[in-house]
Amino acid sequence: MRDLAVIVPARNEERLLPGLLAALAAQQDPRFTVVLVDNASTDRTPALARTSPLDISVVSEPSRGAGTAADTGFRHAIAAGALLLARTDADCLPAPDWTAAIRRHFRSGAEMICGRSVPRRDENPGLLERHLYPAFVRTAALYGRHRHRGPGFRTPFVLVHGHNLALTADLYIRSGGTPRELLTEGSEDVTLLNRCRRATGRIVRAEDVVVESSLRRLRAWGPRRTLLWHWDRRYRPTPEEADIR
Repeated sequence: MRDLAVIVPARNEERLLPGLLAALAAQQDPRFTVVLVDNASTDRTPALARTSPLDISVVSEPSRGAGTAADTGFRHAIAAGALLLARTDADCLPAPDWTAAIRRHFRSGAEMICGRSVPRRDENPGLLERHLYPAFVRTAALYGRHRHRGPGFRTPFVLVHGHNLALTADLYIRSGGTPRELLTEGSEDVTLLNRCRRATGRIVRAEDVVVESSLRRLRAWGPRRTLLWHWDRRYRPTPEEADIR
């Protein structure tokens, strides 16, 4: 296990996983281990991961839920000796300098890094998907800054994406880590952020840590339900919709 572990929760991702693995193989800084958490897949997801030339470990988490799978991966990496943790999703494409940028922020003293998400270019996003949707997500984060405040927090709320964050193993343990919950029950990335905000003041929003994320949830749920989801989870998906990560 390298000092940096990249955690990837995955359920039935045989179609998009090869793109992520190729993007990770193209990283300018290759000093990391991938921990792919097979979240009860019924397709070839774990088999594809095992054939990758990357330094990769495949672990199993039978209880469904991105938060549960992520927590299993984080704790597996920590037990194996990882000191730095990053997370992305199987339908994402990290920029070539993603791990290098993450390390740069850790060297600058950050304990948690919340990166920037942009639409996948190979999904041919339209004008609204490319500009309006990201703008609304950022506006929703401003509401979150008001909604998630209180005397126990040591740093302001920032926009966080579960598919593009990193933190130290020490902070993960101190904060309590990712909640083991379904998407229908809450938002594990926001809960993790708020737990970390109570444990440290060294959290940064890093615009130079970039991941291209899939538009498949937006397209499957539709604009209205997706925007309500980002607006303080005013829409809760069905169990079937929750599998669209």
